[in-house]
Amino acid sequence: MISTTIDQEIKQAMLAKDQARLRGLRAIKAALLLARTEKGQAEEITEETELKILQKLIKQRRESADIYKSQGREDLALIEEEEIEVINHFLPKQMDRAEVEAVIAKIVESSGANSVKDMGKVMGLANKELAGKADGKLIAEIVKLQLA
Repeated sequence: MISTTIDQEIKQAMLAKDQARLRGLRAIKAALLLARTEKGQAEEITEETELKILQKLIKQRRESADIYKSQGREDLALIEEEEIEVINHFLPKQMDRAEVEAVIAKIVESSGANSVKDMGKVMGLANKELAGKADGKLIAEIVKLQLA
């Protein structure tokens, strides 16, 4: 569970006076705490949910960094990119495009999908199998290409 290691990491970052790492860790802790309290009674959340939360945090930071860069605010974009690095540390290793294509090809073959009409079925299976290991946009792009 990611939430159990976050507190220790925060203490280490405080002692090392590593502000960038501390910001990223606190963002993770806040998001996990919010997700836990949304379900009520400080209930523990699953590791799969934690991965989804981390991916959402990265997506938000990438979007913010892109906006900052387009507005010429490299200083703010750098802060977002530093936090992305910290959050990435807690995610499983991301698969490259070729690996994702191979997994999706197997899914398409095993599910018997043969047209874009079957995209929803393939996406469901692909998202389940590749959760936390590949970006959702990349998965959708490859599924669309293989079914076209």
